[in-house]
Amino acid sequence: MEEKQYLMLPGPTPVPSGVLRALARPMINHRGPEFKALLEEVTDGLKKVFRTQNQVIIFPSAGTGAMEAAVANCVSPGDKVLVVSIGVFGERFAEIARRFGAQVEKLDFAWGTAADPAALAGVIKEDKNQEIKAVFVTHNETSTGVTNDVQGLRAALGDHPALFVVDAVSGLGAMELETDAWNLDVVVAGSQKSFMIPPGLSFLCLSPRAWEAAARCTNSRYYWDVEAARKMAEKGQTPYTPALPQISALAESLKMIEAEGLENIFARHRRLRDMVRQGARALGLELLARDEVASSAVTAILSPAGIGADTIRRVLREKFNVVVAGGQRQLQNKIFRIGHLGYVQDLDVIAALAALEMALACCGYKVELGQGVRAAQSVALAGVGEGGG
Repeated sequence: MEEKQYLMLPGPTPVPSGVLRALARPMINHRGPEFKALLEEVTDGLKKVFRTQNQVIIFPSAGTGAMEAAVANCVSPGDKVLVVSIGVFGERFAEIARRFGAQVEKLDFAWGTAADPAALAGVIKEDKNQEIKAVFVTHNETSTGVTNDVQGLRAALGDHPALFVVDAVSGLGAMELETDAWNLDVVVAGSQKSFMIPPGLSFLCLSPRAWEAAARCTNSRYYWDVEAARKMAEKGQTPYTPALPQISALAESLKMIEAEGLENIFARHRRLRDMVRQGARALGLELLARDEVASSAVTAILSPAGIGADTIRRVLREKFNVVVAGGQRQLQNKIFRIGHLGYVQDLDVIAALAALEMALACCGYKVELGQGVRAAQSVALAGVGEGGG
């Protein structure tokens, strides 16, 4: 019998059956009225998740494509930009900006910690000639399981004219993010996270200030040209062939998101986070991030002394069909990461923790079977008592 695989990653995430069926819909004319209606439907739905009245552009790409589009359209060669980095994806924004000719200044924080708005405010205060044209931050750093205080970081800019650009690829739709209320200029996201569809779509939301910057930008772009995308969107089309199956799937997933409600979705993700964290602690495992900055999308757990994190991952996969993520760069083989993002429910986390207990036992770690599961169940039951679920 083929076993069910538990995909406990921060992306790609499990895809609901209704969304899978939507992927199999027949192709339509991407220059016809049927697609125009579909594009308008998903664009309106995306605005609700972004919590914005701004234009949202859809690109057929991974989330990194939208990150590149943000740089290519808003940063000219020679511009000075500031990248706030707490992990792999902050580093990625910095590298993209360098490739497009920007002068990159970085504000680095230790991996496993969040960015300090006061430190950002200090850098901004020193920029007396307002040379910094854009500040790039990560909403949810999946490499470490840390969420930044985006609202606080934006407030740290004060009245400085720099654009505020947010990588919300893994955070949008799982955790609070208010594009308009927090005055965010550019927000990027991806399809394979909380949107519960396969990889292949990225989303780029631009404020009026960002559109003005794009009009002034002298960087080269063709495929990533947001102005071309906006002009075609007014006609109900995309500049180039869209990823039709993913857009059909997105329409279905947005209906699911609306039915559950964003506040309920945020609460569910917080509960899943707390289940994983309490379960890991009950097993005597150490968590990389502190509770106050812990991600609701993914939890990074340090491997016990003498046991490589990749060994634990291999046993989980080979013996119990549970797939979790590993550490990256300096955290490679030191942490494993359990994703609890998108189409994930309480019993998925409980099953993953039960498998973790057995995997740890297989690796020679002293563990009392059921201890982590019981801790997670207590969190789940408290949620049921509060009306969660």
